[in-house]
This record gives sequence, C-alpha cells and structure tokens, in this order.
Amino acid sequence: MDTKEKEILGVKIVEMIKTIFDPEIPVDVYELGLIYDVFVNEDRDVKIIMTLTTPNCPVAETLPMEVEEKVKSLDDVRNAEVEITFDPPWTQDMMSEEAKLELGFL
Repeated sequence: MDTKEKEILGVKIVEMIKTIFDPEIPVDVYELGLIYDVFVNEDRDVKIIMTLTTPNCPVAETLPMEVEEKVKSLDDVRNAEVEITFDPPWTQDMMSEEAKLELGFL
C-alpha cells in the first residue's frame, strides 16, 4: 500500500467515524475532538487513538466498540483496533469550530 492509498483510506476512515455521534451531544465524535490519531499500516490494519469526554463517560464501553466495528466494516480495512487514552484529557478546546458552533459555544 503506497502513501496515496493510505491517504485515501484515511479519508474513508474519517468519513466513517463522522457517522458516529456521542449520544449525549448532537455532534459526531470526530468533530468533538475525541479522535486523537488514526494509523494505517501496509497491511491495511488500522489503529485509532481516541478519548472520551470523561473517564466515567456513560458510553465508555459502547462508543469505542462502535468506532472499531464501523471502521472494520470498510472493505479496504483488514482489521481495526481502538485504544482509549486520557492523556491529554479532553477539553472543549479540542472541538472543531463546526462542533462549537453547533453547541452554541461560538
């Protein structure tokens, strides 16, 4: 898999992640800034580093699994793994301008 193919797959992965919404906030997890990084290797294995709004978030069990399952459903992805981190801790500053506007912070 060359660099161009990785970039194209990366865009597809982000588009898929943007279909996943935090149930308590009407904004997708990507625009909320919960996705810290997406790695794709030559074998089309994907690793996603993400966080939650709080460590005791009510969707702590289900949201990462939903991200993993939706990314795995892409034809170009062989496997996907989600790793949760709280370093750095999520803050409202990590939201996109679009998310801040949607939630009335702008």
